[in-house]
Amino acid sequence: MTSAEEDRRDDRVDVSSRAALNQLELLVTRRLDGVLNGDHRGLLPGPGTEPGEARAYEPGDDVRTMDWSVTARTTIPHIRQTIADRELETWLVVDLSASLDIEGRYGAKRRLVEAAVATVGFLSAGGGSRVGMILTGDGRPRVLRATGGRDHVRRLLEDVSRSAPEVAPGGALVDCLHAVRNAARRHGLVVVISDFLSEIDWERSLRLLGTRHEFLAVHVADPLDIALPAVGVALLQDPATGEVLELEVDDALAADYRRAAAEHRAAVHTALRRCGAPVLALRTDRDWVRDVIDFVGVRRQGGLPTGENLDRDLPGEQPAEEATP
Repeated sequence: MTSAEEDRRDDRVDVSSRAALNQLELLVTRRLDGVLNGDHRGLLPGPGTEPGEARAYEPGDDVRTMDWSVTARTTIPHIRQTIADRELETWLVVDLSASLDIEGRYGAKRRLVEAAVATVGFLSAGGGSRVGMILTGDGRPRVLRATGGRDHVRRLLEDVSRSAPEVAPGGALVDCLHAVRNAARRHGLVVVISDFLSEIDWERSLRLLGTRHEFLAVHVADPLDIALPAVGVALLQDPATGEVLELEVDDALAADYRRAAAEHRAAVHTALRRCGAPVLALRTDRDWVRDVIDFVGVRRQGGLPTGENLDRDLPGEQPAEEATP
């Protein structure tokens, strides 16, 4: 760790920010801990890797779990059940792009990033499990080693809260995925948290990680990422470059914006689906806790959420059945 990184870690977090993070921890532990308890840890229920008891085969069981020795001995098809892993290593890959700090009508997307880190971190840090984090950075990723305990998760949250959104070549999302391959020493869970507004150059890296790890993609968004209202003359600024344009945002431009945003979003979710990553979609104008609960419900039923609910029920839009022709 460089001296600059040590200085950043020693910086005091603003009192109001620390109070907000403490409140976030209470919210996660009170509203989500009971919902997510079960034979698995974290947000992705899975079969586990430790061998368990054998039972008779039932239609619909995965034939890859057949226990041929028991089957031969009993002449009845049996499968070998597995025990859910209790000591896992979870890596949070956090994309701190400049667009996270744009203050929209419903606040900045950074609060959703903090909520995702708190949810995965606090619900994965118990029972000997370890949580590490990799942040996008200015020239190279910042790697915070995986450690257990709630105090460690609190430190990760503080890092997310105070880190500047500086993403430069060599420290982008794709570079963070390369860093995970070197940092993750055992099979575990990789959680990618981003608004995915940048170029889709990370698919191959994510696929390579899939040979050893499970995935979860957390797509954070604001309604303005999806649709731009026709407000007339407006000043629009690129958060990455700072470039400012004065445009006449009429109905035609708003329609073009929405179409382009939908195409990019579809490309992102298609790439994630090809990688086998379920998508937890969070939006600044919605209750993120409810979104997490809905996501877990779909996963427990064997579904693969693809983020298709990200553009549903935008604020100010008339429901389709009530819209006038």
